[in-house]
Order: sequence, then C-alpha cells, then structure tokens
Amino acid sequence: MEFYQTSTEEALQKVDTTEKGLTSEQARQRLERDGYNELKGKERTPTWKLIVENLRDPMVVVLLIASIVQIVLGHVVEAGIIIFVLILNAIISVVQTRKAESSIEALRQMSAPEAKVLRDGTRKSLPARELVAGDIIQLDAGDFVPADARLLTSESLKVDEGMLTGESEAVEKHVQVIEEESPIGDRKNMVFSGALIVYGRGTAVITGTGLNTEIGKIAGLIESAESKQTPLQRKLESFSKKLGVFILLLCILIFAVEAARIWFSTDTVDTTAAILEALMFAVAVAVAAIPEALSSIVTIVLSAGTNKMARQHAIIRRLPAVESLGSTSVICTDKTGTLTQNKMTVVDYYLPDGSRDDFPDNPAEWSEGERKLVHIAVLCNDSNIDEEGKEMGDPTEVALIAFSKKKNKKYTEIRDSFPREAEIPFDSDRKLMSTVHTFDHQKMLLTKGGPDVLISRCTQVLLGEQVVPLDEEIRQRLYEANEDFSSRALRVLAYGYKVIPDNQMTVGIEDEQELILVGLTAMIDPPREAVYGSIEQSKRAGIRTIMITGDHKTTAQAIGRDIGLMDENDIAVTGQELDKMSDEELDRNLENISVYARVSPENKIRIVRAWQKKGKITAMTGDGVNDAPALKQADIGVAMGSGTDVAKDSAAMILTDDNFVSIVNAVSVGRTVFDNIKKSIAYLFAGNLGAIIAIIFALIMDWVNPFTAIQLLFINLANDSLPAISLGMEKEEPGVMDRKPRDINEGLFAGGTLRAVITRGIMIGAAVILSQYIGLQHSPEMSVAMAFTTLILARTLQTFAARSNVQSAIEAGLFSNKYVIGSVVLCFGLYGITLLPGVRGIFSIPDSFGLQEWAIATGLAAAALVLMELEKLIRRATSGDNSAQPHRSA
Repeated sequence: MEFYQTSTEEALQKVDTTEKGLTSEQARQRLERDGYNELKGKERTPTWKLIVENLRDPMVVVLLIASIVQIVLGHVVEAGIIIFVLILNAIISVVQTRKAESSIEALRQMSAPEAKVLRDGTRKSLPARELVAGDIIQLDAGDFVPADARLLTSESLKVDEGMLTGESEAVEKHVQVIEEESPIGDRKNMVFSGALIVYGRGTAVITGTGLNTEIGKIAGLIESAESKQTPLQRKLESFSKKLGVFILLLCILIFAVEAARIWFSTDTVDTTAAILEALMFAVAVAVAAIPEALSSIVTIVLSAGTNKMARQHAIIRRLPAVESLGSTSVICTDKTGTLTQNKMTVVDYYLPDGSRDDFPDNPAEWSEGERKLVHIAVLCNDSNIDEEGKEMGDPTEVALIAFSKKKNKKYTEIRDSFPREAEIPFDSDRKLMSTVHTFDHQKMLLTKGGPDVLISRCTQVLLGEQVVPLDEEIRQRLYEANEDFSSRALRVLAYGYKVIPDNQMTVGIEDEQELILVGLTAMIDPPREAVYGSIEQSKRAGIRTIMITGDHKTTAQAIGRDIGLMDENDIAVTGQELDKMSDEELDRNLENISVYARVSPENKIRIVRAWQKKGKITAMTGDGVNDAPALKQADIGVAMGSGTDVAKDSAAMILTDDNFVSIVNAVSVGRTVFDNIKKSIAYLFAGNLGAIIAIIFALIMDWVNPFTAIQLLFINLANDSLPAISLGMEKEEPGVMDRKPRDINEGLFAGGTLRAVITRGIMIGAAVILSQYIGLQHSPEMSVAMAFTTLILARTLQTFAARSNVQSAIEAGLFSNKYVIGSVVLCFGLYGITLLPGVRGIFSIPDSFGLQEWAIATGLAAAALVLMELEKLIRRATSGDNSAQPHRSA
C-alpha cells in the first residue's frame, strides 16, 4: 500500500515516527542507514578514454597507419595535416559528450537548500540534505519541498508540481486518504521533492529521500536511458568499417602486385628504394580513397542546419539531432503549450434566454444578462494583466478578464466603477468565490463557481431584463448546456448574484444562498491556429503525431480530435490503463493509440521504446523534470524553452516558442540537411573514385603513379572541402515534406546516390586517364602534372552536377547557391597557387607545363561535367521522370 492510500496515523506508523518528529539520535541512525537526501550520479568517463574511443574508428585507424608510414618515409607535413584533422574531430566529439552529462547536476540544483523540521520536539532549520524518512517538516508559501512527504495538515495548500506532471496549474492539496490507485498528479495528499509551495501552509511527514523520491527515480531513469545514435551516425560508422577494410585490402593487393613486379623484374634496380616507392603508391591509394575531411564537412553542414533552425525557433544542442529530425517518423508531443496556446480562453457562453456562441463585440449592444455576466466575471476575480501584458493570477480568472478585453470592455474600467467592498475567498470545498460591490446605490453579492454547486444555490434567474423564479424547465436547460460544454472538454463556470442590505458590512458563506442565476461561460486552452496545418503536413510527410499529456483523458481526446491528430479508429489510454497492458498488448495496440493521458515518467519511456522497437525514429517533446528520461531515451528529445533546466539538459533540441509548428519546420530542415549531406558525400566519393580508377589503370598499364601523395592531400583537405561544404547550403528540394520518412535501414548511397558516385567517378577517371596519356607523350613528369590538373578541375566542376541527382545545374538555378559559385572560384584560385614559380616543384609540376597543356586538361574536365549533365537528361528521358522542374530563380 502506497503512502497516499494510508491515513495520517498509518503513515506515521509506517515510517516509525510521531507528530513531534524524530530525536537527533534517531535521525543520525537513519542518516547512516539511508544516506544523505541528495542525488548521486555515476562516475564520469575519463576524457582520455573518450578520445581513445573516437580514435578506434576503422577509417581513423587506416588514416593513422597512413600517417605513420608518411612519417617513416619523411613526409612529416602530410602526416601532420591528417593527424591534426583527426584530433580536432575527436575533441569536438568529447565536448559534445560532456555537454550531455549535465542533466543530473541540474536535478541536484533543484533540491531545497534548507528545510524547517521538528527535531527533539522543537522546530529547527536544517540543511535539506540531512533530512531522513520520519522527519516532520513545515511547508509555507515560497518553500521548495525538500523530500517526498505525506501531508499531515493542509491549510489552503497549493503546490506547483509542473516539473513532475507537466501541468501548469497549481494543485490544491488535502489530507484525506485516496483509496484508488492514482498517478502522481492525482496524489493530492502527498508533496514531492523539488515542487514549489505557491499558497497556504501545511505539515508533512517525510516518506522518501534522495534516490527514493520521485525526482530521484527520474534521475535513475535518466542514467538508465540509452543515448541513441542518429541514423547518420549509424550509417557512417557502418560505412567507415566497410570502407576501412576495403581500402586496407586494396592497398595490400596493390603493394603485393608492385612488390612482386620488383622482385621478379629482370631490370637492374635498387630493390629497397623500389619497395619503398611501392609502399608510397599504396599509401597514395589510401589517401585518395578516404575523404579525410568528411567528418568536418558533415559537422559544418549540420551546423548550417542549426543556424537555419535557430531562425525558426529551434535551438540545437547536439549537432547530429539536425539529421535525426529528417528521419523522424513519430513525434510524441505534449499538449499544453505545444499543441495548445497554454492560455485558458473563453470560447462559449450560455444565458437562460438561450443566448450562446456569438457574444457581441460592442458593449453597447450587450443585453442585461451579458452585461451582468461580464461584470461578475471581472469583479469576482483576483487576477490582473499589467501594462506590459504580463498575466498575474489563476489562469482561469485571467481568461475572464481577457474575455472582457477581447469584447472591447476594459476590465480596469469596470473595477474602477465598482470597487470591491468585501469578499469571501475561493474555497475548494464549497467551490465558490464571492465579492461585494455597489451598483446604482444597491449593494450586491456577486458569486462565481462550479455550475453544479452554484445552480443548486439559485432560486431565481435573470431572464432577459427580468428576474423570474428558477423553475425545473430552466434548470434542466442549464444542466443540459453544462453537459454539452463538459462533453467538449470545456471548463465551465456559473455566475450569480443577490441584493444584500446596504447596512451589511460583512458577508459569510451563509450568504451564498438564494442567488439569482445569470449564466455560464465555457473555456479551454485552445489549439494553436497553425497546429491544424502542421498536423496535416505531418501526415503527408508520413509522420505520426502522438499526444502524451498529464491532463485528463476527456480533455486530451477533445483536443486530439479537434486538431486532426486522432482518426476515427484511434483510441486514448491513461497511464493506469497502460500500466495494465503487457508489452505484447502494447505492441498490438500501439499504432491505434494516438493519445496518452495522466502518464508517468516510466510510461513515457515505455511508449518511446515501443515505437523504437518497431524501427521508428522517435522524437519526444517535454518541459518538466518528469519528461527528462524520455527526452534522453528518444532518438531526438525536444525541450520547451519555457521548461526546466533538467529537461533542456536531457534534450537534443530546444524550442524557443514552445510550438509544435516549429518541430514540423525543423523536420523539413532536417530532411534537407540529410539530402545535402548525401550530395556532399556523393561529391567526395565520386572524385575519390575517379582518382582510384586513374591510379589502378596506371598500375595495370605500368604507367607512372599519376599523383603524388601531397597532390592528393591538397585536393582532399583543401580543394575538396569547400565545394562539399557549399553543397550543404543547398535549399530544400520541392516536395521535401510530401515524401515518407526514409527507411532507417536505407544505406548512405541509396536513392540514386551510388549511381551518381559511380557514373561521375567513371567520367572523372576517364578524363584523368586520357589527360595522363596525352602527358606521357611528352614525359612522365608532364603526365603527372596533367593528371593532377584534370583531376582537381574535374572534381571542382563536378560541384555543379552534384547539386542534384535529377535536375541539371541550370534547372536548379545556376546562380541560386552563391556558396557553390564562391567555392568553385576559390578552388580555381587555390589551384592557381600550385602553378606559381617556387610552388610548382612542391606539387611536381614541371616548368614546361604551359597554357596548351592547361587548356587540354581543363577541356577534359569540362567535358566530364557536360557528360554528367547529359547522363541526367538521358536517364530522365528514358525513365519518363518529369519530376525535376526548375524551382529556383537563377
């Protein structure tokens, strides 16, 4: 039996204490047994271990081996460049990992530093970390709850538990036993560590400290939640292993063939020098095949995506999250403030004469009933909206004065005209609030409250301009209107008044009888206007939206159906109903459940894992401490900008406007980013494939190696990087949100990317081979210079073809991506540096290499680009694909 299901006497017995609290000796013994009231995190992985983990990547290992060989052979500069890039990538990864470890620290900071405790029969102020189960604590407005506790007394106690439940309204507490099994949000006789006392006072007996509190359980869930790799990370890791193995085998094969030729050659050669030359040849192949700057390029493209998302209210905390968004197939979203406006709003009303729906906007046109309704709503009300628009007070009452303002009647004018003379504060037992004001020299008691209670206390009703007896027919109409509002998950308030004697100076609850009923208002936290379109857009994009909320099931269902989130056969379940489902039952019903209500942190993690088990990339939104474990478990956690630091630290992305629409916009950016990363990858590997083809062809033909190691490093680290990065700046393709999420098992080279790499690689390779052949007619040195020139120019010009696998560069808008134009011009300039006197020798370009040779090499590179573009047109013509249309202005 849980503490909330026990009486106060049973709760005291259960923790072996009394209403006078513990003695110092008892507290000391329990502190030794249970430990301090604080959250402890697991030890952090040493930084050196994280760096080593990053350097164990297969592609990194191949590059490290190549670097060692370069150093042995005296090529220290080339080796240093490679090692610098690898270390830089490792440092970036370690920094990102350290950022992700701050969630538990944020939880620790939420603990109350001091607490008021009964020890040895006297009240003391002690550090909260020294509290133990059985301590009696005093709680007052403004205090943070220091530990989980069962309430012993409650005097109008209200507690903000939003950090645990996700709900923005403070919870009214009581001490009565709750017999049925209840979620955290409904345990109204308990208070929880980290919650804030916003009103009233009370005393409580501590039932759990440290990791045994609800917030402690969440800390445990955060640590146990698995940090997920993004689809891109998984693909790059898998590809790196395969590429590393392939390149090692290719290098060994090439070295073996070259060594065999040398060994069995009848020519008189320096065997040692020849073997070292063969080894350099093999290393050159490795350098040519591996895009050393790939990780840096991917990071830069992702960073560009974060900048675009930031302009659309989405702040990315972890770079890979940008790409994850593009793969998202399920969005688990909170309701309050994300799908809705987080602002209670009056949306309907009812008067006994049948008036409803269309409340006049001109106060001069108001009926007597409408005027009375607004007056009571504004005057029997403690909320305010200051000049800057800041709302102060209960959200329900703020909605009422906002309604008056919306109907062009300043609430301050009403209050100035009819000042409050007396009041009976709201009480959760009677569910009413009353105030006294004077109208036309008549003193009146104005009352608002729950419809059932207030209607039962009315004997008359304002019907039009007249007060008439409240008969059963009118009473029944009022109840029917109330039921209609309630069925739409609207929050209903009733309004009444009575005339009291002018000489009556005070009022009491006994005066709240024989009232005159005025009418009803109905309010709700309405959906954001743009949410309707975003839900529809998500459906077109193949993304399933799931609502997970701490609110009640009826309200959640009403919102879900209104915004189109729930289809005809979809269902809603509560956290308690979910707890009763086995994993098999949940798996069977998962795709039919669109709404989860009154859920716990464990429920949220279970829902995320269930979708991940089905192979779905899952995004989860949240703002409270209770959301943190699920935010970490999800493939991408999305925290609200207005949420807790714990939620933000656990998330990969933060929404500055708390808006679901921003998530959908971020998904669109994520898809574009992944498309652009694939364009960059295709660009890099097509160029590298062209180089490998030329190297292998030269090996077979027994030609001189067409490139030197420093030439290849120059292309890969300097010349290749800029165009690849510029491709990452491409705008989104048309229809990017009209296609389904990509399959998580889809490879990096799917969707036409592999075909593009092979065709463009062959064309670049053929141009280089032909260029080297022409150069060989002059000299081996000239052949190397011409091969290098053709390769670097062909790879640079390939940037235009790489902008799309379907559209030509002209269709894509020749000048629409200024970064592409800039990178091509800059790369030509970098190549020009290699032709300068004094620099030529470093890049093995002989003095005899002149304008004629440059023109031939450039012509071959340009011919390769023309063939790449022609291949697209021929493929489209033969396949009947007319989807590629111009979509950007040049």
